[in-house]
Amino acid sequence: MSVDRMELNRRALLKSTSAAAAAALLFPEGAFAQSRAETLLVVQELGPNSLDMQGVGSNQTVNGLSWNCYDRLMTYGVKTLPDGTPSYDRMKLEPELAESWEVAPDGMSCTFKLRKDATFHDGTPVTAKDVKWSFDRAVKVGGFPTFQMSAGSLEKPEQFVVVDDHTFRVDYVRKDKMLLYNLAVVVPFVINSELAKKHATEQDPWAMTWLKSNEAGGGAYRVESWKPGSETIFARFDAWKSGPVPKIRRIIARDVPSSGTRRAMLERGDADLSTGFPPKDFDQLIKENKVKVVATPIPNCLWYIALNTSKPPFDNVKLRQAIAWAMPYEQIQNNAFFGRAVPMHGGPASVEKAVWPQPFPFTTNLDKARALMAEAGYEKGLETSISLDVGTATVGEPTAILIQESLAKIGIRCTIDKIPGANWRTTLNKKELPIALNRFSGWLDYPEYYFYWNFHGNNSIFNISAYKNPAMDALIDKARFTTDNAEYEQAVKGFVSLCIQDVPIVPLNQPFHDVAMPKNVSGYEFWFHREPDFRQLVKS
Repeated sequence: MSVDRMELNRRALLKSTSAAAAAALLFPEGAFAQSRAETLLVVQELGPNSLDMQGVGSNQTVNGLSWNCYDRLMTYGVKTLPDGTPSYDRMKLEPELAESWEVAPDGMSCTFKLRKDATFHDGTPVTAKDVKWSFDRAVKVGGFPTFQMSAGSLEKPEQFVVVDDHTFRVDYVRKDKMLLYNLAVVVPFVINSELAKKHATEQDPWAMTWLKSNEAGGGAYRVESWKPGSETIFARFDAWKSGPVPKIRRIIARDVPSSGTRRAMLERGDADLSTGFPPKDFDQLIKENKVKVVATPIPNCLWYIALNTSKPPFDNVKLRQAIAWAMPYEQIQNNAFFGRAVPMHGGPASVEKAVWPQPFPFTTNLDKARALMAEAGYEKGLETSISLDVGTATVGEPTAILIQESLAKIGIRCTIDKIPGANWRTTLNKKELPIALNRFSGWLDYPEYYFYWNFHGNNSIFNISAYKNPAMDALIDKARFTTDNAEYEQAVKGFVSLCIQDVPIVPLNQPFHDVAMPKNVSGYEFWFHREPDFRQLVKS
């Protein structure tokens, strides 16, 4: 044997010995196989940029951290979709921190009985005072959390009443069918208020600075360590009382920006769960069948083109309609999304169902688009730009290029403006972009909820088309608050019809949420926030 070969063998032996030693340290006392089954390695493109999802600028993965590390009063039940995939059930509420609840006979309040044995991660008992402080915070911090609470008519601290240590009441300002369901989304999580208040100041009464980098919950998992941009480790909270103790003892969530690397780790068995691959990769993974892919059309979600209705040139409805007839729908579906989405074009001419999302009647018809361009006064064309979030470039960039090419055929010359993900939401909120390629998902799966966020003139957060129409507002409000089923259906059909007519957005498709995992990982359930619920997962 050559000296080089001997040296290579020696290094391989040392490497394998070191790996075994590391494994022995991580999983001591002969519990290697069992401990591996109790540890889940998640590889993700981008980890949490904060530990407080109510903080300004918190990203998508913070929602998952909040979901697993904090409790809410209630959660959603689970149902099985037609393809056998488990999913949350938007119509079924189940206990979490609250053991039970009762709506008053007049329908203007709800009283919650809290678990008496629930504690926070530091052992402090959970009381109604913690719930009130947490809810007060949610309606007072401003921004998205406060708007989310208002979507269920939760608007001011006076609505939240401590009856006794384990009894909490919500007083209604109006009857709102979304109120209770809104208490089961991510925002109204319950914080260890005494711990948080120790770090509050006169300038920061809600301890925003401290909670950004410290977790103060009582959920099924606690944050063991957090290295922003690198890794988050969650440890099971064995004293959790709000549900069955999870099977997985430890979660290691590692930030791996390269989708190719994440895919290779999954296929080798070095990682246990990942998402965010290009649609082409998920298409291949399904065909190769090396790992398991769970695919769910995201409820109340659309990829769409938003057109700025508040300023020229897209304040012209004929021009907006022209763009809707010029979209290369089939090319986008096949070449950008590889079929990993539900098409939202080619629907019936009139709105027949009170559902959302639903296909608009537009198809690719360049002759009709050119005729509308002429009617709008832009027969010679125009110049504009299409903006997209760099963080969504995997599907966003090919989609924008296809749109750019198709619009050029009717005389609309577009540049593509790529905006960094960190600046995307701030830029959208300025409402200055002429055309924006965006995706929006509504947590509460109601048509009026989606329209409230995106098209109501009094709501500025996600209405990036700057669309204002009193008739639209009236229909949305009627659908939100009516108790008459016929009136509700009429209102929903009305505002969907108005959206098709006025075209503040052009829907492209309803995307799938694809999650990949080895075949020995089970229990995955789709949730509206699109983050994994670690509490349900099992690894054999």
